[in-house]
Amino acid sequence: MLLGPITHHPLDYALGPLRLTGFGLAVLAGFVVAQHVSVSELSRRGHAHEAEVMPDVVLACVIGTLIGAKLYYVLLTGDASAFFSRGGFVFWGGFIGSVLLSYLTIRWRKADFIRISDATGIAIMAGYAVGRTGCWAVGDDYGSPWSGPLAVMFPQGAPPSTAITMNRAFGTPIPPGISADTVLAVHPTQLYEVALALAFFLVLWRFRKHKHAEGWLFGLYCVLAGTERFIVEFFRAKDDRLLGPLTLAQGIAIAIALGGAWWMMARSQPGPGRPGIQKEATA
Repeated sequence: MLLGPITHHPLDYALGPLRLTGFGLAVLAGFVVAQHVSVSELSRRGHAHEAEVMPDVVLACVIGTLIGAKLYYVLLTGDASAFFSRGGFVFWGGFIGSVLLSYLTIRWRKADFIRISDATGIAIMAGYAVGRTGCWAVGDDYGSPWSGPLAVMFPQGAPPSTAITMNRAFGTPIPPGISADTVLAVHPTQLYEVALALAFFLVLWRFRKHKHAEGWLFGLYCVLAGTERFIVEFFRAKDDRLLGPLTLAQGIAIAIALGGAWWMMARSQPGPGRPGIQKEATA
């Protein structure tokens, strides 16, 4: 058992005019992983055309994620200038933006959106697990104060987990007898998300050869993604608990999970207009 909190140091290097951060590298790796998984799965199912359009779809996802995540943050904060800041990328905004832009791209390439979504549900969860390591690398999206065996202090976080910063940014009360500049130990919620995403990726991978109609697996992804976010929000440092004890993100998570459950029921059986996944093209 660890005797004290871990002190975190961000991954951030300057190479001449370039700045390499753990967040940027992890997000890039996440999209690369997502493309590899989706192309492999579509090819395995014998859908060569859909596999060929995935580079365009992934590029659309990157752009949609960046724009959607920033727009969500601007709406949340009411600060239009935040759109051009380095931080402030919100997952649900990025998710909605990426789905919308990828849908338009898939239609433009004359591919089947539902067929692609069934395979990419696995890929999104894999990419998310990798991408979330970037939040850990830069010390972003950490949790509320905690003194457990895996507690982490972020003296150089984004923002630092000092008592005054957490009070101003998240409304966290300053503990009695603690000075404003004291670095507080918190839940490493970034690692919680990585662990849950990896576990849920394995669940999706287990069902990749399902016998339901195409699209069913994306519904399962939505249920799992909503569940993951709903759980982790209880441990995060947040000041947007607008739904009683629940945060706005948890409200969206419930809606996404319920929508996914409805989609799973709608795609539970192959039938007219609801084809099942094709037999594997390769062993």
